[in-house]
Amino acid sequence: MMKSEQNSGFTLIELMVVISLISIMLFFSIPRFQSTIITDSKKSTARWIIGKVRILKERSACDQKLYILHVNMDTNRLWTSDGAMSEEDLQNAQEKGYEIPGDLKVQNVEYPEKGIISYGQADICFYGKGYSDKALIHIQDDDEKMSFLIEPFLPKVKMYEKYVGFED
Repeated sequence: MMKSEQNSGFTLIELMVVISLISIMLFFSIPRFQSTIITDSKKSTARWIIGKVRILKERSACDQKLYILHVNMDTNRLWTSDGAMSEEDLQNAQEKGYEIPGDLKVQNVEYPEKGIISYGQADICFYGKGYSDKALIHIQDDDEKMSFLIEPFLPKVKMYEKYVGFED
């Protein structure tokens, strides 16, 4: 009896079908992947602001203590402090604060009574009684703007994917 030899390789047609299927999947997935990478700095900045404001509101009410969110438009940095920090602790908090990624910039901070602060530092206070200053933080990149509304008595921050002012 003769043994028949079987070829265990792939045919050219099978390889072409597999390569075509992989190409089609990459065609649809790469643009989505690129847009995720491009907007990642905006998403991480939005998450930091929203999360930090929520934490500061909770902490100020629990500790019955003043907390401050500092927004520096010149250094493009955000950090927090409390009313009892020493000058050295304030300096350390500023150095360890959140640096907004290079493609984004803090445009200004807007208050209903104080108006718009476009340079230097703006402070948003979170009071021990459980409320905060009402403020809008405006952040922009080359072509898009975001606004974060901090309400005095609401725990959540409202995010707008456009420039929104108190006059709007």
